[in-house]
Amino acid sequence: MLHRVKEGGRTGLKDFARDLNPPPKAPAPVTSTDPERITPADIFRRRTVRRPELRKLVPLSDTTIYELEQKGEFPQRFYLTPRCVVWPLAEVLEWIDAQRRKGRDGCGPHPDYRMR
Repeated sequence: MLHRVKEGGRTGLKDFARDLNPPPKAPAPVTSTDPERITPADIFRRRTVRRPELRKLVPLSDTTIYELEQKGEFPQRFYLTPRCVVWPLAEVLEWIDAQRRKGRDGCGPHPDYRMR
Protein backbone atom coordinates (compact mmCIF):
# COMPACT_ATOMS: atom_id res chain seq x y z
CA MET A 1 0.00 0.00 0.00
CA LEU A 2 2.82 2.36 0.75
CA HIS A 3 4.19 1.99 -2.78
CA ARG A 4 0.91 3.36 -4.17
CA VAL A 5 1.47 6.64 -2.38
CA LYS A 6 5.00 6.97 -3.76
CA GLU A 7 3.93 6.12 -7.29
CA GLY A 8 0.89 8.38 -7.51
CA GLY A 9 2.33 11.43 -5.75
CA ARG A 10 -0.30 13.74 -4.24
CA THR A 11 -3.13 12.10 -6.13
CA GLY A 12 -2.15 8.74 -4.72
CA LEU A 13 -2.00 10.26 -1.24
CA LYS A 14 -5.55 11.58 -1.58
CA ASP A 15 -6.74 8.15 -2.74
CA PHE A 16 -4.92 6.55 0.16
CA ALA A 17 -6.54 8.95 2.66
CA ARG A 18 -9.97 8.36 1.12
CA ASP A 19 -9.51 4.61 1.46
CA LEU A 20 -8.64 5.03 5.15
CA ASN A 21 -11.56 7.41 5.90
CA PRO A 22 -14.51 6.59 3.68
CA PRO A 23 -17.14 9.35 3.51
CA PRO A 24 -19.95 8.96 6.04
CA LYS A 25 -23.14 7.47 4.74
CA ALA A 26 -26.09 9.83 4.58
CA PRO A 27 -28.80 9.02 7.11
CA ALA A 28 -31.86 7.36 5.72
CA PRO A 29 -34.64 9.85 5.06
CA VAL A 30 -37.42 9.88 7.58
CA THR A 31 -40.52 8.59 5.90
CA SER A 32 -42.98 8.78 8.72
CA THR A 33 -46.62 9.01 7.82
CA ASP A 34 -47.52 9.66 11.46
CA PRO A 35 -49.47 12.96 11.57
CA GLU A 36 -48.77 13.30 15.30
CA ARG A 37 -45.01 13.74 15.06
CA ILE A 38 -43.59 15.81 17.87
CA THR A 39 -41.92 19.02 16.73
CA PRO A 40 -39.58 21.27 18.75
CA ALA A 41 -42.47 23.72 19.20
CA ASP A 42 -44.54 20.92 20.73
CA ILE A 43 -41.75 20.09 23.14
CA PHE A 44 -41.45 23.73 24.22
CA ARG A 45 -45.22 24.04 24.62
CA ARG A 46 -45.31 20.92 26.82
CA ARG A 47 -42.27 21.79 28.95
CA THR A 48 -42.91 22.33 32.62
CA VAL A 49 -40.93 24.00 35.40
CA ARG A 50 -40.65 23.09 39.04
CA ARG A 51 -40.64 25.58 41.88
CA PRO A 52 -36.88 26.42 41.93
CA GLU A 53 -36.89 27.28 38.22
CA LEU A 54 -40.18 29.19 38.59
CA ARG A 55 -38.56 31.31 41.33
CA LYS A 56 -35.78 32.22 38.88
CA LEU A 57 -38.31 33.24 36.22
CA VAL A 58 -40.83 35.01 38.48
CA PRO A 59 -39.30 36.86 41.44
CA LEU A 60 -42.36 36.57 43.65
CA SER A 61 -42.81 34.76 46.94
CA ASP A 62 -44.53 31.39 47.07
CA THR A 63 -47.43 32.98 48.94
CA THR A 64 -47.94 35.67 46.30
CA ILE A 65 -47.85 33.08 43.51
CA TYR A 66 -50.37 30.95 45.39
CA GLU A 67 -52.70 33.92 45.93
CA LEU A 68 -52.48 34.90 42.25
CA GLU A 69 -53.28 31.32 41.27
CA GLN A 70 -56.34 31.32 43.52
CA LYS A 71 -57.57 34.54 41.89
CA GLY A 72 -56.98 33.06 38.41
CA GLU A 73 -54.32 35.66 37.63
CA PHE A 74 -51.38 33.24 37.33
CA PRO A 75 -51.00 29.93 35.47
CA GLN A 76 -52.32 27.01 37.50
CA ARG A 77 -49.91 24.43 38.87
CA PHE A 78 -50.55 20.75 38.42
CA TYR A 79 -49.16 17.61 39.98
CA LEU A 80 -47.01 15.13 38.06
CA THR A 81 -46.88 12.93 41.14
CA PRO A 82 -48.33 13.43 44.64
CA ARG A 83 -45.13 15.25 45.63
CA CYS A 84 -44.09 16.96 42.37
CA VAL A 85 -45.75 20.27 41.50
CA VAL A 86 -45.04 21.90 38.12
CA TRP A 87 -46.20 24.88 36.05
CA PRO A 88 -46.46 24.99 32.23
CA LEU A 89 -43.47 27.02 31.02
CA ALA A 90 -45.24 28.49 27.98
CA GLU A 91 -48.08 29.81 30.16
CA VAL A 92 -45.66 31.31 32.69
CA LEU A 93 -43.74 33.11 29.93
CA GLU A 94 -47.01 34.38 28.43
CA TRP A 95 -48.00 35.71 31.87
CA ILE A 96 -44.65 37.52 32.20
CA ASP A 97 -45.12 39.10 28.75
CA ALA A 98 -48.67 40.16 29.66
CA GLN A 99 -47.38 41.80 32.85
CA ARG A 100 -44.71 43.60 30.83
CA ARG A 101 -47.33 44.90 28.37
CA LYS A 102 -49.51 46.18 31.24
CA GLY A 103 -46.64 48.23 32.53
CA ARG A 104 -46.69 49.96 35.88
CA ASP A 105 -50.34 50.96 35.62
CA GLY A 106 -51.45 47.33 35.31
CA CYS A 107 -50.15 46.45 38.76
CA GLY A 108 -52.99 48.18 40.60
CA PRO A 109 -52.81 51.00 43.11
CA HIS A 110 -49.49 51.57 44.76
CA PRO A 111 -49.24 52.12 48.50
CA ASP A 112 -48.78 55.69 49.60
CA TYR A 113 -45.35 55.81 51.18
CA ARG A 114 -46.37 58.92 53.18
CA MET A 115 -48.86 56.84 55.19
CA ARG A 116 -46.11 54.99 57.07
